[in-house]
Amino acid sequence: MQTLAKQVQEHAAGLPEGIPLVAKELLHLGSRAAVDQVLSRLVQRGTLLRAGRGIYVLPVESRFGTRAPSAAKMVEGLANQRGETIVSHGAAAANALGLTTQVPMRAVYLTSGPSRRLKLGAQMVEFRHAPTWPLIFPGRAAGEVVRALAWLGPEKAGEGIRKLRTKLSPSELKEIVSARSRLPTWVAQEISALVTHG
Repeated sequence: MQTLAKQVQEHAAGLPEGIPLVAKELLHLGSRAAVDQVLSRLVQRGTLLRAGRGIYVLPVESRFGTRAPSAAKMVEGLANQRGETIVSHGAAAANALGLTTQVPMRAVYLTSGPSRRLKLGAQMVEFRHAPTWPLIFPGRAAGEVVRALAWLGPEKAGEGIRKLRTKLSPSELKEIVSARSRLPTWVAQEISALVTHG
Protein backbone atom coordinates (compact mmCIF):
# COMPACT_ATOMS: atom_id res chain seq x y z
CA MET A 1 0.00 0.00 0.00
CA GLN A 2 1.26 3.49 -0.89
CA THR A 3 2.23 5.91 1.80
CA LEU A 4 0.04 8.96 2.34
CA ALA A 5 2.89 11.22 1.15
CA LYS A 6 3.12 9.29 -2.12
CA GLN A 7 -0.67 9.48 -2.61
CA VAL A 8 -0.65 13.25 -2.00
CA GLN A 9 2.26 13.68 -4.45
CA GLU A 10 0.43 11.67 -7.12
CA HIS A 11 -2.74 13.71 -6.58
CA ALA A 12 -0.74 16.97 -6.89
CA ALA A 13 1.05 15.71 -10.01
CA GLY A 14 -2.33 15.02 -11.66
CA LEU A 15 -3.44 18.62 -11.32
CA PRO A 16 -2.86 21.20 -14.08
CA GLU A 17 -0.14 23.81 -13.45
CA GLY A 18 -0.97 26.27 -10.70
CA ILE A 19 -4.11 24.56 -9.41
CA PRO A 20 -4.00 24.99 -5.63
CA LEU A 21 -3.88 21.95 -3.42
CA VAL A 22 -5.86 22.21 -0.18
CA ALA A 23 -6.11 19.72 2.67
CA LYS A 24 -9.92 19.49 2.47
CA GLU A 25 -9.65 17.94 -1.00
CA LEU A 26 -7.36 15.20 0.32
CA LEU A 27 -9.50 13.91 3.18
CA HIS A 28 -10.35 10.79 1.17
CA LEU A 29 -6.68 9.81 1.64
CA GLY A 30 -6.48 10.20 5.41
CA SER A 31 -7.46 12.19 8.48
CA ARG A 32 -7.12 15.98 8.49
CA ALA A 33 -4.22 15.85 10.96
CA ALA A 34 -2.36 13.27 8.86
CA VAL A 35 -2.94 15.21 5.63
CA ASP A 36 -1.78 18.48 7.23
CA GLN A 37 1.36 16.76 8.53
CA VAL A 38 2.18 15.26 5.13
CA LEU A 39 1.64 18.59 3.35
CA SER A 40 3.97 20.28 5.82
CA ARG A 41 6.64 17.60 5.27
CA LEU A 42 6.34 17.89 1.48
CA VAL A 43 6.93 21.67 1.77
CA GLN A 44 10.04 21.05 3.91
CA ARG A 45 11.36 18.65 1.26
CA GLY A 46 10.68 21.16 -1.52
CA THR A 47 8.16 18.88 -3.21
CA LEU A 48 5.36 21.45 -2.67
CA LEU A 49 5.30 25.23 -2.24
CA ARG A 50 3.18 26.79 0.49
CA ALA A 51 1.36 29.68 -1.22
CA GLY A 52 -0.58 30.70 1.86
CA ARG A 53 -2.28 29.29 4.93
CA GLY A 54 -3.68 25.93 3.86
CA ILE A 55 -2.91 26.54 0.15
CA TYR A 56 -0.16 24.59 -1.60
CA VAL A 57 1.02 24.36 -5.20
CA LEU A 58 3.27 21.98 -7.05
CA PRO A 59 6.44 23.61 -8.43
CA VAL A 60 6.89 23.34 -12.19
CA GLU A 61 9.83 21.27 -13.42
CA SER A 62 11.55 22.55 -16.54
CA ARG A 63 14.91 22.05 -18.20
CA PHE A 64 16.07 25.18 -16.37
CA GLY A 65 15.16 23.74 -12.96
CA THR A 66 12.09 24.19 -10.80
CA ARG A 67 10.01 27.34 -10.66
CA ALA A 68 6.76 28.47 -9.09
CA PRO A 69 3.67 28.12 -11.30
CA SER A 70 2.41 31.21 -13.10
CA ALA A 71 0.32 33.58 -11.01
CA ALA A 72 -2.38 33.72 -13.71
CA LYS A 73 -2.86 29.94 -13.66
CA MET A 74 -2.97 29.84 -9.86
CA VAL A 75 -5.49 32.69 -9.78
CA GLU A 76 -7.71 30.90 -12.30
CA GLY A 77 -7.52 27.67 -10.30
CA LEU A 78 -8.25 29.46 -7.03
CA ALA A 79 -11.28 31.23 -8.55
CA ASN A 80 -12.73 27.92 -9.78
CA GLN A 81 -11.95 26.10 -6.57
CA ARG A 82 -13.37 28.71 -4.20
CA GLY A 83 -16.22 29.96 -6.40
CA GLU A 84 -14.84 33.49 -6.23
CA THR A 85 -14.78 36.10 -8.96
CA ILE A 86 -11.14 37.12 -9.36
CA VAL A 87 -10.14 39.71 -11.96
CA SER A 88 -7.06 41.76 -12.77
CA HIS A 89 -6.55 45.05 -10.97
CA GLY A 90 -7.43 48.27 -12.82
CA ALA A 91 -3.75 49.20 -13.25
CA ALA A 92 -3.07 45.93 -15.10
CA ALA A 93 -6.25 46.39 -17.17
CA ALA A 94 -5.24 49.95 -18.11
CA ASN A 95 -1.79 48.73 -19.14
CA ALA A 96 -3.24 45.86 -21.21
CA LEU A 97 -5.60 48.30 -22.98
CA GLY A 98 -2.76 50.70 -23.77
CA LEU A 99 -4.08 53.48 -21.49
CA THR A 100 -0.87 53.63 -19.49
CA THR A 101 2.71 52.58 -20.02
CA GLN A 102 3.12 51.90 -16.32
CA VAL A 103 3.68 48.21 -15.74
CA PRO A 104 2.39 47.09 -12.34
CA MET A 105 5.31 45.90 -10.20
CA ARG A 106 3.20 43.50 -8.14
CA ALA A 107 0.54 41.01 -9.13
CA VAL A 108 -2.68 42.46 -7.68
CA TYR A 109 -6.14 41.05 -8.28
CA LEU A 110 -9.61 42.10 -7.21
CA THR A 111 -11.76 39.40 -5.64
CA SER A 112 -15.26 38.77 -4.33
CA GLY A 113 -13.55 36.74 -1.57
CA PRO A 114 -11.45 37.93 1.35
CA SER A 115 -8.36 40.11 0.98
CA ARG A 116 -5.19 38.04 1.33
CA ARG A 117 -1.67 37.53 0.05
CA LEU A 118 -0.24 34.37 -1.44
CA LYS A 119 3.41 33.65 -2.14
CA LEU A 120 4.52 31.96 -5.35
CA GLY A 121 8.23 31.43 -5.01
CA ALA A 122 9.70 34.93 -4.83
CA GLN A 123 6.52 36.59 -6.12
CA MET A 124 3.81 37.92 -3.81
CA VAL A 125 0.28 37.82 -5.24
CA GLU A 126 -2.18 40.17 -3.56
CA PHE A 127 -5.96 39.74 -3.56
CA ARG A 128 -8.05 42.76 -2.61
CA HIS A 129 -11.71 42.36 -1.73
CA ALA A 130 -13.77 44.57 -4.04
CA PRO A 131 -17.43 45.59 -4.30
CA THR A 132 -19.53 43.94 -7.00
CA TRP A 133 -19.27 46.58 -9.74
CA PRO A 134 -15.50 46.36 -10.50
CA LEU A 135 -15.87 42.57 -10.79
CA ILE A 136 -18.39 42.64 -13.65
CA PHE A 137 -17.69 40.85 -16.93
CA PRO A 138 -14.77 38.69 -15.71
CA GLY A 139 -12.51 37.56 -18.54
CA ARG A 140 -14.08 39.94 -21.07
CA ALA A 141 -12.91 43.22 -22.62
CA ALA A 142 -15.91 45.12 -21.22
CA GLY A 143 -14.86 44.22 -17.67
CA GLU A 144 -11.27 45.26 -18.34
CA VAL A 145 -12.51 48.65 -19.57
CA VAL A 146 -14.62 49.19 -16.43
CA ARG A 147 -11.66 48.28 -14.17
CA ALA A 148 -9.27 50.48 -16.15
CA LEU A 149 -11.65 53.46 -15.90
CA ALA A 150 -12.08 52.90 -12.16
CA TRP A 151 -8.29 52.93 -11.77
CA LEU A 152 -7.88 56.05 -13.95
CA GLY A 153 -10.39 57.89 -11.77
CA PRO A 154 -12.81 60.74 -12.60
CA GLU A 155 -10.04 63.08 -13.82
CA LYS A 156 -8.57 60.77 -16.48
CA ALA A 157 -11.47 58.45 -17.36
CA GLY A 158 -12.83 60.72 -20.12
CA GLU A 159 -9.49 60.68 -21.90
CA GLY A 160 -9.38 56.89 -21.49
CA ILE A 161 -12.82 56.52 -23.07
CA ARG A 162 -11.77 58.63 -26.06
CA LYS A 163 -8.71 56.41 -26.62
CA LEU A 164 -10.72 53.20 -26.27
CA ARG A 165 -13.63 54.17 -28.53
CA THR A 166 -11.68 53.30 -31.69
CA LYS A 167 -10.15 50.11 -30.25
CA LEU A 168 -13.35 48.39 -29.12
CA SER A 169 -15.75 46.47 -31.34
CA PRO A 170 -19.40 47.60 -31.53
CA SER A 171 -20.47 44.56 -29.48
CA GLU A 172 -17.91 45.37 -26.75
CA LEU A 173 -19.07 49.00 -26.68
CA LYS A 174 -22.68 47.84 -26.40
CA GLU A 175 -21.80 45.50 -23.52
CA ILE A 176 -20.00 48.29 -21.62
CA VAL A 177 -22.89 50.70 -22.12
CA SER A 178 -25.37 48.03 -20.91
CA ALA A 179 -23.63 47.98 -17.51
CA ARG A 180 -24.21 51.67 -16.67
CA SER A 181 -26.95 51.02 -14.11
CA ARG A 182 -24.56 48.82 -12.10
CA LEU A 183 -21.74 51.38 -11.97
CA PRO A 184 -21.04 54.46 -9.84
CA THR A 185 -22.49 57.66 -11.34
CA TRP A 186 -19.16 59.13 -12.45
CA VAL A 187 -18.23 55.94 -14.35
CA ALA A 188 -21.71 55.70 -15.90
CA GLN A 189 -21.44 59.34 -17.08
CA GLU A 190 -18.07 58.70 -18.75
CA ILE A 191 -19.39 55.55 -20.43
CA SER A 192 -22.46 57.49 -21.65
CA ALA A 193 -20.05 59.40 -23.90
CA LEU A 194 -19.80 56.17 -25.93
CA VAL A 195 -23.51 56.45 -26.74
CA THR A 196 -23.60 60.14 -27.55
CA HIS A 197 -20.44 60.15 -29.65
CA GLY A 198 -20.04 56.49 -30.55
